[in-house]
Amino acid sequence: MRVQGGSEPVVSEPDRLTAARLALSCCDWQGAYDVVVGVQWPDADPARAAAGLDVLADAAWWLGRLDECIEAREAAYARYDELGDRRGAGQCAVWLYEHYCFKARPAAAGGWLRRARHALEDDPESAEYGALRLREAETAHGGGNLEASATAAREVVELGRRLRSADLEAEALQTLGRVLIDQGDPIEGLATLDEAMLFAVEGRLRPYSTGKVYCSLISACEALGDLRRAAEWSEATTRWALRHPLAVFPGLCRVHLASSLRSRGRWNEAEEQAVRACAELATLNVTNAAAGFAEIGEIRRRIGDLEGAEDAFRRAEQLCGQPQSGLALLRLAQGKLDTATAIITRALDEITWDRLARARLLPARAQIAIASGDVPAAVSALEDLESIASDFASPAVNAAALSTRGRIQLASNDRSACATLREAAERWQELGVPHEVATARMLQGAAWRHAGDRDGAATSFEAARAIFERLGAALDLRDLSDITGANLQLPAGLSQREGEVLRLVAAGMTNKQIAAELFLSEKTIARHLSNIFTKIEVASRSAATAFAFEHHIVR
Repeated sequence: MRVQGGSEPVVSEPDRLTAARLALSCCDWQGAYDVVVGVQWPDADPARAAAGLDVLADAAWWLGRLDECIEAREAAYARYDELGDRRGAGQCAVWLYEHYCFKARPAAAGGWLRRARHALEDDPESAEYGALRLREAETAHGGGNLEASATAAREVVELGRRLRSADLEAEALQTLGRVLIDQGDPIEGLATLDEAMLFAVEGRLRPYSTGKVYCSLISACEALGDLRRAAEWSEATTRWALRHPLAVFPGLCRVHLASSLRSRGRWNEAEEQAVRACAELATLNVTNAAAGFAEIGEIRRRIGDLEGAEDAFRRAEQLCGQPQSGLALLRLAQGKLDTATAIITRALDEITWDRLARARLLPARAQIAIASGDVPAAVSALEDLESIASDFASPAVNAAALSTRGRIQLASNDRSACATLREAAERWQELGVPHEVATARMLQGAAWRHAGDRDGAATSFEAARAIFERLGAALDLRDLSDITGANLQLPAGLSQREGEVLRLVAAGMTNKQIAAELFLSEKTIARHLSNIFTKIEVASRSAATAFAFEHHIVR
């Protein structure tokens, strides 16, 4: 981009800036960009030059050209500052704070926010000052200073009403709603978000404010575990975003949609949306690109693509610098308990105040602790989880707490596990989350079997198997086979491990694939296979497969 100098003819048409602004108002981002890109604004009219660069920055942002946007915005800031236009300079500084947050450069973002404060602090009755206070509220919220954030948000709500600025009022209401939820008042928080949503539904907001309110409401629903409401708004917001293509919103909406689709068991669609989101956000919003990779990792882990899952989780951590709880569960599936414990512990340690964020990690902490034989650590995680479920009245957190309590009771040979896990399955069913329903039914089967009810156990196991097979949850099917085979008497003196190998042979796997599935060496698999052939008196894999089906070792 050339902001000064160069060979282009000097442009002095008085209507060029007007035409670009009109194009922006019609969401014609490319049209606005084409009008002002490469223009040499006359030195005799620095105000028009500043405004032209500002418009160019807006158009470049909507076109997904964030680096070009930042370059133009910084040039506009310099022109406004030279002119002594404090509102123009302050608003540019506010936008630059936002742009650098998208780039995950917090130091630069913080510097621009301080510049905005210097420019605007003596002009508290302006929309530009309101934009500054909103970002200060968001910064305080992110740092856990909820009282300061709520105070600033309420100030901006009132300012927006005095200035009759729907955008300012709606954005402030969404900020206040999120803070109220984190303060433990989800009812008032959601009501405040609903009030903000009215502006968007009525069509009274500019596209940026509309997208911000939509995304905030969906994030709040996801955090509270209001999965049905999150799904409804995710689909509506995605449709809105497709009418305002480019920029950051389609990608942001796809991340939310992927999460919703994953929870409802539509994993192929979820991964497709998450992959597209990562591509769209790669150069625009690093934090949400990381969230997209985390979604991909979670889906791949569940379908048994452990290598693909690890790659996705690593890319997420590289982008956001935070440990991924999904990677901890991946390490658990690989039998690396110490590593799994270290990852999930570090993830929890990095969350200092956001209890709803902790609630998403605590079930994994308990599961890993149980696998490690550390029941007291699992109980501690459960107590924290149940406290959050009680304080926030979250159906999903409550269901997760029931599943976690059932796991602990099962590990402790507590007969009440049957009732707890039945209730957990019912709660997940009400929420429409099939994977969690199947997991609870699988654990319930183990609890029934421990209680001596073989029929109840068989029914629960079959229900879990049917759901896992429909979902393509290969990792869970492996766990289910481990659980259901624990007390199964295999024919011909086969061991449980030999039964596992034979089941995979019957599934058509090679020795190399079986070794990868069971985390063993190919040499070990070959030895198991030799022992199987000897015990069941066959000489080929096809004969072994027939034996497996004849003796109901596989279905």
